[in-house]
Amino acid sequence: MHSRPLVDPQLLPLLELIPPFDLSAEILPILRNRSLPFFGNPKVKTAVASQKRIIPGPAGASDVVVHVYAPKGRDADLPCILHIHGGGYVTGSAVDLWDIDCFLAGHLTCVVVSVDYRLAPETIFPGAIYDCYAALKWVFANAPELAVDPGRIGVMGESAGGGLAAALALLTRDLGEYDLAFQHLIYPMLDDRTCTNPDPHRFAGEFIWTAQHNWFGWSSLLGAAPGGTAVSPYAAAARAQDLSRLPPAYIAAGALDLFLEEDLEYTRRLTRHGVPVELHVYPGAFHAFDLVPDAQVSANARRDSLAALRRVLHPAA
Repeated sequence: MHSRPLVDPQLLPLLELIPPFDLSAEILPILRNRSLPFFGNPKVKTAVASQKRIIPGPAGASDVVVHVYAPKGRDADLPCILHIHGGGYVTGSAVDLWDIDCFLAGHLTCVVVSVDYRLAPETIFPGAIYDCYAALKWVFANAPELAVDPGRIGVMGESAGGGLAAALALLTRDLGEYDLAFQHLIYPMLDDRTCTNPDPHRFAGEFIWTAQHNWFGWSSLLGAAPGGTAVSPYAAAARAQDLSRLPPAYIAAGALDLFLEEDLEYTRRLTRHGVPVELHVYPGAFHAFDLVPDAQVSANARRDSLAALRRVLHPAA
């Protein structure tokens, strides 16, 4: 464990809760039935209404489930976050984000729509991204009913959810039906070529989400080995050649995260295409480090994320 001395000591309890394991088809059902260790993430203190909705899915596919969270008693249209859960494209659900989404809706005075996209390997690309686009389309089409301001709708996601959010920003730009206000990417999973990098980062990716996990996740999503020549940018956003005309981005990652270098490179390329980016790299932090509530580095990350969301959701405040 050559990177363990670099880990912020306050994050070590998470490593004790999640011991090393290999990700495989056999272990997947166990992971999908396991609750995430949220360490008591703060529940929202204001009154937030939540509802589960079943919406039309992509053409020829099944309906999509979304969960909607909104402050009670609002008297004006609110901004909206389309939140996409993580899980390496193979695990996770919108319900996993229940406490986070309630908190975001109440603390930021916004509507949050969390989408349950189809998981790999049962559904390979492009199932998940099309489910997310169906959810985005539904939000815009039902903005009056949801009391959402269509000029302040953006996408957010963590890990694989961040990768889907980045890909959704690309797809939305290319289809030209809607304009996104922002893309908020927390340690996003952007590039399948990280799996085949001949010179991997020596200190990144030892904990929580490893190179073995990454190979399984990308292979499951693509239905083929990662690193090939014909991978769509709507599967791996880092594959996009043209990053111009994308919404402003917020990108955050830990210095020990397997995704650090792909996230840094995506940030660099976004800026080269004229896209405003706010970048944060947190020392001593591995993947999903912000699940630890009482670590200072996690508190810093949550503070920075909330502040950035507030600026894009309420720019006139």
